[in-house]
Amino acid sequence: MSWFALFLVLLLLGLALLWLARRTHTHTGLPEGQVISADMGAWRRTDRPFFSARHQLAGRPDYVVADGMDLIPVEVKSGRAPIQPYETHVLQLAAYCLLVKETSGRRPPHGILRYADCTFEIDYTRKLEAELLAVLDAMRDDLAAGDAPRDHDDPWRCAACGYRELCPEALLN
Repeated sequence: MSWFALFLVLLLLGLALLWLARRTHTHTGLPEGQVISADMGAWRRTDRPFFSARHQLAGRPDYVVADGMDLIPVEVKSGRAPIQPYETHVLQLAAYCLLVKETSGRRPPHGILRYADCTFEIDYTRKLEAELLAVLDAMRDDLAAGDAPRDHDDPWRCAACGYRELCPEALLN
């Protein structure tokens, strides 16, 4: 085989691998960029959740992708996408944006909500951050007042709750 033919084969192989890598990224719904943190499957798992002492908030997004200088949190939902993202999902993503900002010093311009069949890019605006902080304050007020009743009748949801053993309304003991 001549050097030219070998070069051509290697070039075509490289282009095929590049195409496959881009196709895989698109298929997963992740934005272009390097995955620097993951809390899913075979990806490198983060050791600890992100934590903000200032806001007394902890959490771990499914992925954090470096896009240039930006760090983009990605939350993956297994179900089909609603017409527009659920408010609870948007607030969860906003919490991850806040945690990325607090732990890295870099404010994400947006976060990604990936459903089984659709991806939404959610801008992390000052208004969304203020809404998140207001919800966190209201939740803390309810907890302090002892006025935070269980909001469901789903035993599976109770079983997965991190507060189940402390909850006087737990469905499973």
